[in-house]
Amino acid sequence: MTPLTLVIGNKNYSSWSLRPWLALKQAGLDFQEVRILLDTPDTHQQIRQYSPSGRLPVLLHDHLTVWESLAICEYIAENFAPDLWPEDVGATAIARSVSHEMHAGFINLRMQMPMDCRARYPGEGIKPEVRTDIERIKAIWRHCRKTFGQGGTFLFGQFSIADAMFAPVVSRFITYDVKLDPDEQDYSDAIWAMPAMEEWMASADQESEYLHRH
Repeated sequence: MTPLTLVIGNKNYSSWSLRPWLALKQAGLDFQEVRILLDTPDTHQQIRQYSPSGRLPVLLHDHLTVWESLAICEYIAENFAPDLWPEDVGATAIARSVSHEMHAGFINLRMQMPMDCRARYPGEGIKPEVRTDIERIKAIWRHCRKTFGQGGTFLFGQFSIADAMFAPVVSRFITYDVKLDPDEQDYSDAIWAMPAMEEWMASADQESEYLHRH
C-alpha cells in the first residue's frame, strides 16, 4: 500500500490536526507525519506546498490530496477502516450528524477557548455564549451515550469518527476546567485515557513553540 502522509500543525494547538491523526491511529494505519509550525513568517508558504486550501491538516495518498479534517476521516473510513463508523445504519446517521455539527459549529467555544494542551486556564473564556455551546456538546454526549453507547466507553460504544471530532473538546474542557456531570466525565476520561491521546499530549508537551493567544 502506498504510504499515507498526514500534514499537521503544532500538536499543542491544532485541534483540527488531532482529529484525523487520532482516526488514523485508532484504525491501526501506518502513516508518515509532517508537522508545519504555525504562526511563523513562512507558515503559509509551507502549507501551500501541500494544501490547496492553505489550511491544515492534509492527507496525501498516491496522487490524491484530501483536506479538511472530517473529509480526511471519511476517506480513511471509506478506504481503510469502515469500523470508524458504527455498524448500525441509524447509529451511523446520528454519528455523521453530530460529527458535522462539531465540524461546522461551536464558533464561540473555538474563539474563546482555543486548544492549548499544555496550559491550564480554569474558568477562562466561559462566557454566556460559550456556555450555550458547552451545554449543547454535553447534551450530544449524553444522548449518544444513552442511546448508542452501551457496547463500550465511547459515544457509539466503540471508537468512531464522532469521538475523533470531539476529542479536542475534551482537551479544551480540561484546559479550562469545565465542570461535567458524572456520565459526561466518564466519557471525557475515556477519551483522555486512550493511548493515542496520551501519545499526542506527550508530543504536545515536548513542543517548544508558544503561540500568542488572541
